[in-house]
Amino acid sequence: VEQLERITRRYTAELVRKNFIGPGLDVPAPDYGTGPREMAWIVDTYAALKHGELDAAGCVTGKPVSQNGIQGRTEATGRGVFYGLRTACSFEDDMKALGLTTGLAGKTMVIQGLGNVGSYTGLISQQEGGVKVIAVAEYDGAIYNANGIDVAALIEHRNATGSILGFPNTTTLENSHAALELECDILVPAALENQINESNAARVKAKIIAEAANGPVTPEAEAILLQRGCLIIPDMYINAGGVTVSYFEWLKNLSHVRFGRMQKRFEQNANEALVSMVEELTGKKIGAVERNALTRGADEIDLVRSGLEETMINAYNGIRNTWKSNSQIPSLRTAAFVYAIKKIGSDYLALGIFP
Repeated sequence: VEQLERITRRYTAELVRKNFIGPGLDVPAPDYGTGPREMAWIVDTYAALKHGELDAAGCVTGKPVSQNGIQGRTEATGRGVFYGLRTACSFEDDMKALGLTTGLAGKTMVIQGLGNVGSYTGLISQQEGGVKVIAVAEYDGAIYNANGIDVAALIEHRNATGSILGFPNTTTLENSHAALELECDILVPAALENQINESNAARVKAKIIAEAANGPVTPEAEAILLQRGCLIIPDMYINAGGVTVSYFEWLKNLSHVRFGRMQKRFEQNANEALVSMVEELTGKKIGAVERNALTRGADEIDLVRSGLEETMINAYNGIRNTWKSNSQIPSLRTAAFVYAIKKIGSDYLALGIFP
């Protein structure tokens, strides 16, 4: 499905470029691949072929919430990129080596590809991380504004016009690949593979590259970037938010219980009792907005985001610790491989299976 989606996206983008089809012909604006609707078709067909199978809904993930999907799946990959970047930027010594301060707030970001992953990465990084998105590139060109681009407004503009070009207060770069070479703190290639290669790597000025797409940096380009001191956060980690939440969706389908259903009201009632006791003991009242924030129980979306955040933070810490503990490991990508192989190896050893 992933390979089919990639092929479909590229083919449709080429048709749009050649004006064989256009925005007026009901072409989905954000993406040209599979989505929740197609996942619903798959599960419906599977259930028809496997009539009566109790766990049929678990055959595929990314379904609409109304069709046994899970809240937070649509944003999951982009939100995972945000959590990964936020964690990477929290280490003072790593940021100091790049000439940056800790934290995401105020850092400049360039995004290549405003599909599902790129759009949610930009939105969440901007709204929750305080990142300044200065450029966005798509297949038909790129736009730039050193003072920042409102990603939410840009998405509305793209949905209305069919293109990111012409967005108010931005400069148009006709060659979309020129955006990859802009001066910025964070570059997020969220489009196709091999976008940063031997021919352009020396001109890439980003200090951090988050591989939101699959394989956007070639091995030859990586060698050039690492020599320059660039921090490359590998695709196998940074874009894993989608498959992580797909795992949560699968667990939900197997358990046949919505996340939060068992504990939400218990948590809310317990928190209400605690707040009421504090009010009684202090003689002071808490405002309605504050009270609601303090007493609400976790719903499905809260638990999904919490689980994704926990996964991304723990995984980065494990990869980074592997990297820092061995001077022979040159990069986070190699560290990710080593970390994964060690985890598999420890399982074999625990089972008494030896090479």
